[in-house]
Amino acid sequence: MSAFAFAWRSLRRQPARALLGVLGVASVGALLFDMLLLSNGLVLSMEQVLAGTGFDLRVGRGPGMPGSGWIIPDATNRAGALTALPEVEEAVPIRFGDGAVASGAGGDLAVRVVATTPSRHPAWMLHAGRSIASNGAAEIVINPNLARGEGWEPGDEVSFRAYCTSGNSVTPPVSLRVVGIAEFPFEDEGGLTVGTSLRDLDVACGGNGEDIADQFLVVSAAAAGTAAARSAIEEAQPGFTVAANEEIVGQLQGGLSYFRQISLVLITVTIGFAFLLVTVLLTVSVNQRTGEIAALRALGFSRRRVVADVLSESVLLVGTGCLLALPLGLGLARVLDRILKSIPGIPEPIHFFVYQPRAVAIHFALFALTAVVAAAWPMLMVARLPIAATLRREVVS
Repeated sequence: MSAFAFAWRSLRRQPARALLGVLGVASVGALLFDMLLLSNGLVLSMEQVLAGTGFDLRVGRGPGMPGSGWIIPDATNRAGALTALPEVEEAVPIRFGDGAVASGAGGDLAVRVVATTPSRHPAWMLHAGRSIASNGAAEIVINPNLARGEGWEPGDEVSFRAYCTSGNSVTPPVSLRVVGIAEFPFEDEGGLTVGTSLRDLDVACGGNGEDIADQFLVVSAAAAGTAAARSAIEEAQPGFTVAANEEIVGQLQGGLSYFRQISLVLITVTIGFAFLLVTVLLTVSVNQRTGEIAALRALGFSRRRVVADVLSESVLLVGTGCLLALPLGLGLARVLDRILKSIPGIPEPIHFFVYQPRAVAIHFALFALTAVVAAAWPMLMVARLPIAATLRREVVS
């Protein structure tokens, strides 16, 4: 009989203890898996969102990261100049603001405004309809929250008012036609967001002819690559700051290092609990079976074989709990992610817990190490067990 088969029979003889061990390992394993997902989850989520937009460069005016508050004048012409560069496929000006739309139930709904120019690469992901066109028509794109809440769909007319200088400024409303329903990157969960053209936003702001933007979103030419496009932009627009997606993610990673620190502490604690639990269970099992083990040694079982039996028992306990921990951890991660995303200001596409194959590999590696280390003391007990003295004690008792 193999060592694993013998260990399985030993566990079946003590079902309550075996079940306790498996459930205990599964519980701490689920927490460990969640901490592995949390340690790099926000960074991976940000990478996915930035990659999903299709833009690989962001251009802003002045020092600091693009969009840090420096207004870019003559935005349309500057975007055209950037698009004309051989290394750039397209440059899209983006302006952010606040406004309100008239609700069908009465009153105004505060909305976040994203204004841009019609382009091949819109600054939002369409769900229905189309993006704004370049024919000069007054058009608007709304997010799914507005579409569901107001029952609007492409073709409806919306009364829109822009807050261009402050929340107290009063500008006359303009009528815009809904042409699409789209998801906007980094919008708050449950937030209301609309997208329109720079021209229509300027009209809503009083028609002062301000052709301004907060930053440019750039798609580099496939033949040139991100690095070449960046160099060309910096040469063509001195005084502007160019940042690649990797840099933005890198800054985020540095600012969120405390998530990794918290995760590391909790990972250490959970592995410690798993180690203590399995060590105690195996030690109790060995102490209860010393007479049996001594009899097996007397019948011809080698020291290596009985040590392998104990190690196999540890592997079965930890391995079964480790496998159960994965679905438990994923379910717990969804619950915790919903709780954390309820914090105000967290963009809807951003997640704290993101599945990654690397986390699964680390999860199995840590528990494989735990199975071996936790079995070390019980294996030493079995290896040093005096056969004759143990059998004599069993007979006398």
